[in-house]
Parts: sequence; structure tokens; C-alpha cells
Amino acid sequence: MHNNRIQTDPSQAGFALLLRAADPRRPLGVTTRRDEMEIKVNLELSSEDIKELSRILGCGEDELSVTLSPYAAAAVEELVTMFLGQKVFTRGTDIREWRLYLLIKHAFSSRIPDEQEVCKLFQTTTSGSRALLRAVMSKYQYLLKDGIERTLQELLNRVEVADDGDELMVAIHNLNLVEELNRVLAELDSSLPPVEKKRGSVSTYRLRRSSYLKLCERFGITSKIDGANNE
Repeated sequence: MHNNRIQTDPSQAGFALLLRAADPRRPLGVTTRRDEMEIKVNLELSSEDIKELSRILGCGEDELSVTLSPYAAAAVEELVTMFLGQKVFTRGTDIREWRLYLLIKHAFSSRIPDEQEVCKLFQTTTSGSRALLRAVMSKYQYLLKDGIERTLQELLNRVEVADDGDELMVAIHNLNLVEELNRVLAELDSSLPPVEKKRGSVSTYRLRRSSYLKLCERFGITSKIDGANNE
């Protein structure tokens, strides 16, 4: 079987990983002076593997090296934190949760991924991916706080206003984000109507006007309802 080599040398249209090594004496996540370390990796894959990997990651075969780079950075950080004794796990569940956190940090730029994206990467069922996301969002909630907020802001920016302006619709492919929106609503005003799935739809959710306006105010989003910002 013919093998193809993915070169990580930038001069050969590959990728180079720039790893920021934190001071091991400080807790993970604490800002301190950082040094950069460049690591170059050569990875040999068959033509079939390259095609399948490109499909999973949603990129062209000629873009695979660049697309794979942040995933490689997550993998290296996982090993480095283990070597340094910063993150040493004995349970497979803990390892998977830490791995997903690192993928969110590097490959998704702190955006909380959809359930199907996690399914593709971890070879899990939808319910398994949902449970994994829930565990990570809970266990690493403080490290992911900004990322969760940005993800919710992106969701609110995608809503579509119904003709009567009283309901808004948005596609959400991560049930944990629906729960997070409802948690925020409960904190703002427990009498507000929750975000609910549209009847007969797979992943379309509806927001009532009052809840939407409160969420816009909470996340600093400009309302799409005409005249609402002047109310």
C-alpha cells in the first residue's frame, strides 16, 4: 500500500507546532512568562487514511497538515502535562475529559463543539458525546468560562426572528448549550420562559421574546427585534 508523508516543515507546505511551555512551579492556567518551543513532526499515512482523516476534520487533503496542527498541539500538551506530573490520571474517563478540554482549547479556539463534532473525533455515540461534553463543561468550567460565553454569544447572533417578532428560532446541536442558556435565564429571572425545542424538529429551538431580550442584555448582543433596543 502506498504511503504519503505529511511533512511538518513549513518550507514543504506542512506545519510547525509552537508550544508555549509554562513554568511548572505555577498551577496550570496561571499567567506567567512563557517560552516558545518549536516541534517538527513527520507523519506517514496511507492515501486512504489521508482521505478519511480529511473527511473527519472537514478539510481538503491539501489542507490536512495545517488543519491537523492544533490537534497535534493538544496531543503534545497532554503528554507534557503528564510528564511534568501536572495532570496524571488513572481513570480512562478523566483522560478523555482532559483530552477534550485540550482539543477545545487548541483545535476549537475555546469554542464549545457540537455533539457530532465530538462523535467524529472520539468515535462515540451522540449520547456518549453529550455526556462527555457535560462532564468537561462542568469539571473545567472556570478554564472554559470565556469560551462558553463566546459560544453562547455566537448562538444568539444566529437566531432568526419569527414574523410576529414574539418568537425566535435557532439551530443548536449541543444540548448542553441549551441547558446553559436556561441556567443563565434562571439566574436572571426564574419567571422567564425557557429555551425549548421546536415541536417536530430535530435541533431547532425557540426563544420567547422576553427571554431573548434578557439574554441579549446579559451577553451584550444587539437584539434582532426591531425597536427592542429602545424599549
